[in-house]
Amino acid sequence: MMADGTQAMPAGQQGCIFVLGGARSGKSAFAEGLFTAWPAPWTYLATCQPHDGEMDARISRHRARRGENWRTTEEPLDLPRALDAAGTCPVLVDCLTLWLTNLMLAEHDIPAATQALLAALARRAGPTVLVSNEVGQGIVPDNALARRFRDEAGLLHQAIARGAARVVFVVAGLPMEMK
Repeated sequence: MMADGTQAMPAGQQGCIFVLGGARSGKSAFAEGLFTAWPAPWTYLATCQPHDGEMDARISRHRARRGENWRTTEEPLDLPRALDAAGTCPVLVDCLTLWLTNLMLAEHDIPAATQALLAALARRAGPTVLVSNEVGQGIVPDNALARRFRDEAGLLHQAIARGAARVVFVVAGLPMEMK
């Protein structure tokens, strides 16, 4: 058990690649590019829930960019189940901060959800790439919900990064190897 209450990711997750970056940093495109190392088809686990026309358009652009080798599964809440269902197929989860937002808005138990995700990642036999937004480098948010989100995202990122084989931070389209 770690100081933050989460457990370290078991050794079975040694193939996980964790890609972090800010908004429009190029992290998703970088993560998608990693998949050429594995045979298609690939599974894209999308955590976004479209709530308006602008988000629908973003989703359409992302789908078009990915192309025909990708099978998209929309899963805003139950990532562990979706990861298990993917079998050994290479999987891209985009993104963990949207997943966290969905969990918080649905009033889920975040530490329990994090542990379930870590357990599912440990069970994975196929390649897994996780994308997330780094939100902790800015100012302290001015409201309690935003501060809680920033804190929960930081704890989630630490738990994922501990067990990931590789951690990449993307800034201005440039990947920086962290681990």
